Amino acid sequence: MGAYKYLEEFWRKKQTDVFRYLARLRNWEFRQLPAVHRASRPTRPDKARKVGYKAKQGYVVYRVRVRRGDRKTRVAKGIVYGKPCHQGINKNKAVRNLRSIAEERAGRKISSLRVLNSYWVAQDALHKWYEVVMVDPYHKTIRDDPRINWICRNTMKHRELRGLTAAGRKARGLLKKGKRATKLRPSVRAAYKRHSLMRLRRWR
Repeated sequence: MGAYKYLEEFWRKKQTDVFRYLARLRNWEFRQLPAVHRASRPTRPDKARKVGYKAKQGYVVYRVRVRRGDRKTRVAKGIVYGKPCHQGINKNKAVRNLRSIAEERAGRKISSLRVLNSYWVAQDALHKWYEVVMVDPYHKTIRDDPRINWICRNTMKHRELRGLTAAGRKARGLLKKGKRATKLRPSVRAAYKRHSLMRLRRWR
């Protein structure tokens, strides 16, 4: 087994004494840092490579902190001046997953880079941390590499905001195929529009 295989096995067994000790130290360190900050290198090199990271110019890793749990309605003192149906504050469930939200925050913060992918690195009772692999679309190394220069296209701007990354596609339900996805493809809105549109065979 190569070194990456051992690393993968280590990250898989999260209940071991060594992993729990390292995770505790890592969580403490991450808590002291800003919500979105650049990581000098990936915490999980094996996982970073799996999702597309290469240790060369043009690739950057940002670490993002996201609050765990449900989304809370942002209103002053928890008061909603409206109908009772809108007065829920605490039990709102987010449509997207936390990894997708982390990608969005990184993409908004560093808007000149393109979001490639992301992966989980740590969590405690309050937060989850994700590392987002980002690519500089104007770097010569990236533009000259036929494996990655697709991300330099204009249509790849802010992929993370449009649900085109792996986490975004998962949130949209696009991991399902066939009869399970009849109302999901190409998107929920497009499918709804298609099903509710009346098509008459003759021009009227």
